[in-house]
Amino acid sequence: MAKEFKISKQTREELLQERLYLSTVRDKEVTEMIEEARSFGDLSENSEYDEARNEQAKLYGRIAEIDNILNHAIIIEESDDFSGFIGLGCRVVVRDLETGEEEAYQVVGSQEADPMNGKISDDSPFGRAMVGKTKGDKVTVDAPVGTLSFEVVSVEK
Repeated sequence: MAKEFKISKQTREELLQERLYLSTVRDKEVTEMIEEARSFGDLSENSEYDEARNEQAKLYGRIAEIDNILNHAIIIEESDDFSGFIGLGCRVVVRDLETGEEEAYQVVGSQEADPMNGKISDDSPFGRAMVGKTKGDKVTVDAPVGTLSFEVVSVEK
């Protein structure tokens, strides 16, 4: 069974736009690079040709990756009926019970995760521990650095 990817409508649109760009504009650029490199002569000792072919392989690999994501995507619907429980699309503020520091995160699907920008995957240890919790709940997360404890300060959609 193929892996399903949870993504937002916005991410789906961004992937469609990226795929369109890669399969039209970028593909044409890479094809031109290959043609130019071929004109340099002997392909067995032509580093420009090898580089252009490698670029083509990366391009086709990324297109295949996007196709796989889009073909197995589950679109996260933004709903107006917010129950107060943490789920995909929620913005969460948590307080580290050891340091007292507060951090804000958004819970997203694995393809949208970007921890450096506060987007935490629901598949990550932190995300799995948060899903289903509500304001005031205490949460324990088993992380590589040890067990971390948090309190949910706020949850909003």
